[in-house]
Amino acid sequence: MTDDLTELTAVQLLDGYRKGEFSPVEATRAALERAERIQPEVNAFVRLTADEALARARLSEERWRLGEPSGLVDGVPVTVKDILLQRGTPTLRGSRTISEQGRWDEDAPSVARLREHGAVFLGRTTTPEFGWKGVTDSPLTGITRNPHDPSRTAGGSSGGAAAAVALGAGPLALGTDGGGSVRIPAAFCGIFGLKPTYGRVPLYPPSAFGTLSHVGPMTRDAADAALLLDVIAAPDSRDWSALGPPPGSFALGLSGGVRGLRFAYSPSLGGQVAVRPAVAAAVRRAVERLASLGAYVEEADPDFAEPVDAFHTLWFSGAARVVQHLGPHQRELLDPGLREICGLGARLSALDYLAAVDVRMELGRRMGHFHESHDLLVTPTLPITAFEAGAEVPKGSAHRRWTGWTPFTYPFNLTQQPAATVPVGADGDGLPVGLQIVAARHRDDLVLRAAHALYEAGVTSAGS
Repeated sequence: MTDDLTELTAVQLLDGYRKGEFSPVEATRAALERAERIQPEVNAFVRLTADEALARARLSEERWRLGEPSGLVDGVPVTVKDILLQRGTPTLRGSRTISEQGRWDEDAPSVARLREHGAVFLGRTTTPEFGWKGVTDSPLTGITRNPHDPSRTAGGSSGGAAAAVALGAGPLALGTDGGGSVRIPAAFCGIFGLKPTYGRVPLYPPSAFGTLSHVGPMTRDAADAALLLDVIAAPDSRDWSALGPPPGSFALGLSGGVRGLRFAYSPSLGGQVAVRPAVAAAVRRAVERLASLGAYVEEADPDFAEPVDAFHTLWFSGAARVVQHLGPHQRELLDPGLREICGLGARLSALDYLAAVDVRMELGRRMGHFHESHDLLVTPTLPITAFEAGAEVPKGSAHRRWTGWTPFTYPFNLTQQPAATVPVGADGDGLPVGLQIVAARHRDDLVLRAAHALYEAGVTSAGS
């Protein structure tokens, strides 16, 4: 086992604690040192909470010494995106319009479950303002950069979380995903990210982006994500739309392999998406490996046209609701791109919104029918690799908004399906490529199982 504790997964850390090879305090100190070292270059953190982390690690160390760990992730370093409430620390959401003053005395459901299971909270990770876009920069914290090339974006909106995991500043991270915000940065940074079925992980306070918004694990591999999901998928009475308890342990369901599973491979959503050749080649190689592992694979495209207009209606109106309470002076403090889409959203009518809901329901019907004949859908996570930092779209793009280069991610927020990204190689510049795995609603277990099979087969790679 490596001497560098920051290179270990959560599963490996827990095994080491159990065997007495090292302690939660040692692992926490190593993760904090790594976080402090990477912060000047990649800017993954809003703040580090070293004193709290070490205090929780010492308590965990004593529990492990007595052979009485308090939960599934006792002593494991974790980061929390600065969108989710965490008791004792401000949640500023990347915005200069939120004051640090306040009681900050409540945990979001996922954070509360981690606290109950003994996790060690290292710090809060960066986000664009209110998580509004697919890259991570904000007026409050500046630009978050890619671990593989700091001149490139880490993606977003959970960019700080992805960079932290990729560079060893804690093996587990909580992200949020309203249109790809877990999967986009996970793909750009070369880690694993899962958007669970909507409601599988309770969310409170409710998001202004409504039922597009999911909370999900960001980790080094699928086994760690399954472990984290076992912790955070517990019901919480504050979220009236949350699902009931999961049918079983996600971690225990990893080992089934892919033999006999029916995969649809859609390289370009039926020709709707121009995919960069290096991305397409890496994804195709991984799909071929799935077939060699016994999966039934056929090229098949889901039956839908790009639903970007409906998504924009829901997203822009949600953004307008987020800032509705702000006065003119505070609005001047907002990210200019956010201010622009809020203006567009404020002009939409209730009928516009309901028309977008109709598009969403039809898309959900089509995907439900698609999964009657296919257990899983595989696509590229993104058609490109990471582009220059500080821009919402790549240089020379014909699109104005981030949705123009994320056509594989946001449709599955509309349908609420579980979707994960797995690193499957790199382009010629050493930038990671992600493969997306999608299942029918409530089949998070199948997504994790298929992803785990790729890890077990040695297919996964974060690039050089």
